[in-house]
Amino acid sequence: MRLFAAVLPPEDVAAALAAEVAALRRLPGADGLRWTGRPGWHFTLAFYGEVDDDLVPDLSARLERAARRTAPFRLALRGGGQFGHGRALWAGAEGDLATLRLLADRAESAARRAGVPMGEHRRYKPHLTVARSRAAFDVAPYVGALDGFTSRTWTVTDLALVRSNLPRSGVPGEQPRYETVARSPLGASG
Repeated sequence: MRLFAAVLPPEDVAAALAAEVAALRRLPGADGLRWTGRPGWHFTLAFYGEVDDDLVPDLSARLERAARRTAPFRLALRGGGQFGHGRALWAGAEGDLATLRLLADRAESAARRAGVPMGEHRRYKPHLTVARSRAAFDVAPYVGALDGFTSRTWTVTDLALVRSNLPRSGVPGEQPRYETVARSPLGASG
């Protein structure tokens, strides 16, 4: 299974971002970007790639423990940025980013302990991808438009283990399908 750990924004926060993205898509040149779909919006904590089915139960148990050890925390979508000369346009985060980073570190550590190969550790940069480009793309106008965007603040109460089903149809622009396979409550006793 192709898996990752994530924080999923609540529906009303995703709706607020959807309204902002609709405005971005009306900017000149927006058709040069591949816009991600609302069902796929998330803050990836740790990307696991293809995980052997035999490792999934241990990974899930370790993620549950990592979530229990992390208190619920406040988060909001705020502003935006880019990676790779416009290859990824994203909405940023504000709030308790230290706890978000801690949860990301714990999600990565859980995978390593479960035997999932993780490669090189990178400093966690909270972002929610809203568009991609195969080549360098000037996203400065889009980043500028996102500067004034802030969602309401919500309390993150769980960590999601998400399965990514890659497109198989060959239809240009088809998006991966995401399926939440488990949710682990934060700060739960036990």
